[in-house]
Amino acid sequence: MTNDIQHQEEWVAQAERVLNIEIAALEMQKSALNIDFVKAAALILNLKGKLVIIGMGKSGIIARKIAATFASTGTPAFFVHAAEAQHGDLGMITSDDAVLALSHSGETDEVCGLLPTIKRLGAPIIAMTGGKTSTLAQHADFLLHIPVTEEACPMNLAPTASTTATLALGDALAVVVLKHRGIQPEDFARVHPAGSLGRRLMLVADVMQVGDKIPMVSPQAHLSDAIYTMSSYRLGITGVGEAKKLEGCLTDGDLRRILQQDGQLDMTIPIASVMHASPHTITDTHLASEAVRMMEEKKVTVLFVTNENDELVGVVHLHDLLQAGIA
Repeated sequence: MTNDIQHQEEWVAQAERVLNIEIAALEMQKSALNIDFVKAAALILNLKGKLVIIGMGKSGIIARKIAATFASTGTPAFFVHAAEAQHGDLGMITSDDAVLALSHSGETDEVCGLLPTIKRLGAPIIAMTGGKTSTLAQHADFLLHIPVTEEACPMNLAPTASTTATLALGDALAVVVLKHRGIQPEDFARVHPAGSLGRRLMLVADVMQVGDKIPMVSPQAHLSDAIYTMSSYRLGITGVGEAKKLEGCLTDGDLRRILQQDGQLDMTIPIASVMHASPHTITDTHLASEAVRMMEEKKVTVLFVTNENDELVGVVHLHDLLQAGIA
């Protein structure tokens, strides 16, 4: 441990050198953007089929991640290992697809060996390569040049800065496409149903209680009816209204205030005379996380849920959000 501490400044300096080289690679990549990037984005945006992303080795790992990014942001895409493609997986590609091929040298045998067949299929090829005059570049319909000349590896051998630049360019391409595709949070949520991301993107409609689970009484009901409904549903609240029209609400806090003011509860008074005329509501298309934020702001634990036509469609309690892992 003592020896490690003695090397602290040296190791930090080495790490800074790596990061500086990779930052410089990204700056170069930004400067290399050109009309082929625009044409490639337009091609992907208007594809009838899928985006097939091919690579080998470290480029294959980057290709797999780029494919996952496209697939999760609204563009049907999948990764094909270049070596496996030569043994049958090439059958996945059709003339309606486009191929994004990654090879920093542009001369990777497994990738270049696929190019004539892809050309015969009629699928356009987008190349991501550092070799402007390479075999891959010459076969490509669109060339996305990776201008990295210095890797962070001290021997300038291990793909480091070049893979960082390639991944960043893939992200840029995917984000430009998703922006022009008009992807919304709810679209993103549909392909991320699990995990913390899926929970964060859940809609109120996904967690609300509906139908006969909504506590409701009519405006003509007596206070005794409202108390019975509140006790039955155990949400500490009841809505007041007819059919799908929410006119007000009554909470257990309201009951305490009435009791403190009058000293007793007249169970026969009409609920309309003591209800809140403006209950807190949220629409079913809002994110569930927004329901949590609203509850915190309003200091309530229940929100009534309405649709775009202002019709009552559900109720959401803080417990529902906790159970779904939102709050």
